[in-house]
Amino acid sequence: MLSNAMNLRLLLVEDDPVTQAFLSEAARALPAEVISASTAEEARQLASGQHFDAWLIDAHLPDATGATLLAQLRQSHGQTTPALAHTASQAPQQLTALEAAGFAAVIIKPLPADSWRNALRQLLNLHPENKAATSGDWDDVGALRALNGNREALETLRALFSRELPQQYQKIIAALDAADTDTALGELHRMKASCAFVGATALLQAVIALHAQPESAEARTHFIDKAEKILAA
Repeated sequence: MLSNAMNLRLLLVEDDPVTQAFLSEAARALPAEVISASTAEEARQLASGQHFDAWLIDAHLPDATGATLLAQLRQSHGQTTPALAHTASQAPQQLTALEAAGFAAVIIKPLPADSWRNALRQLLNLHPENKAATSGDWDDVGALRALNGNREALETLRALFSRELPQQYQKIIAALDAADTDTALGELHRMKASCAFVGATALLQAVIALHAQPESAEARTHFIDKAEKILAA
């Protein structure tokens, strides 16, 4: 059972001290109690002695992969605890592999504190009455904060984004089909900034992955899926 929001307990597994400190501090503002581990072995020991509302696991640890650690925790503690993977990798095959391993969400680092907290809110299903504001597709909270809470300005930006997206999307696909990598990368770079401005979180992650590997069929499919979901809406 999920703890009350004031009593959330999160297990953060991250071996880089600076990243661990940043992610811990950002998560505490939910509010939550964050218990940190630097290795898979340390995480297993912590998980065996206490309850956690979620496991937040780095994809690459000194003594195991995040997928291996998740499988071990699932075997020992069941299937109900939600798990999120965080990684610096932008390789589509690695992101897909983490999802296939059973992580409910995969987050690319580095990322702003607001985006990290919103990912945790979605993972934990916090504030269901405001679910649209923290969904995996859109980050209303972060976008509004960047605009000093101006909802009208955000709606105006999103309307412009929606008008520009079909043409930009088609230009990227056409460039990829023609093996015109320079044009594709240029348009993806523009789209990356636009997604960030309007809080199009899911599409932004797909754009980042495709920009890193424009030749990847998997990254292209992921990008198409996220872009067409917004276009259909």
